[in-house]
Amino acid sequence: MRLRDSGAGRPSGWWPEALLLAGFVALTAALAAGALLGVDTAVSRWCFGHDHGLPHALARGLNFLGNGGPLTALAAVAAAWLGYQRRSVRPLLPVVAAFLLTGAVIVPLKRWTDRAAPRSTLADRVELFNPHLPPTEYADSYPSGHLVNTIVWYAILVLLLAPWLSRAGRRWLRVAPPAIVGVTTVFLNFHWFTDSVAGLLLGLLLARLLARVRWDAVPLPPFLGAWRRPAHVGADAP
Repeated sequence: MRLRDSGAGRPSGWWPEALLLAGFVALTAALAAGALLGVDTAVSRWCFGHDHGLPHALARGLNFLGNGGPLTALAAVAAAWLGYQRRSVRPLLPVVAAFLLTGAVIVPLKRWTDRAAPRSTLADRVELFNPHLPPTEYADSYPSGHLVNTIVWYAILVLLLAPWLSRAGRRWLRVAPPAIVGVTTVFLNFHWFTDSVAGLLLGLLLARLLARVRWDAVPLPPFLGAWRRPAHVGADAP
């Protein structure tokens, strides 16, 4: 089968990453200062008022598009298949890197910012850096890891499967699932509105960083032998 041009080359210029990072820092600082908390509260109250019926059930189903476990497994299977086809372990590298990077970034940020979920019954649940949350209270709402994972893992799938996807298919996988997950996560009151905005900024930042890596140039141990050969994934695609 003839492969399409991958269209998954390295991003050019670092200004988008700088803007995404600045946006995340600015949003976090604004929330810590008490700004936008009223917006979060208003959106959450509206969503609670629609917590039933067909739209709610549909949102719950669509939200599964962002489940991190199945997405990780799907990416691993795609990488293993591509690696077997090209007799190289290199397609597995972006999967491992995405798994480690998302965990290393999301978990510390959630623990640091100490924000309860919208469904909490506490009066101060919307606040960031809340030292008054009880030990048993969920305090990992900010940023939305669900959205970060969705953006990153669909970007990894596009990276691996780009030669077999049309341009429209690549665009759809990058845009549609994150948009759906972002909206449904807020609608279901799993996260505050600004949790998802922060997840969007952070997810795009991490996805762009992963897209910059030349996976064929990553040093690998000699014992892998011929399985260290180039796999032409992402930035290394011809």
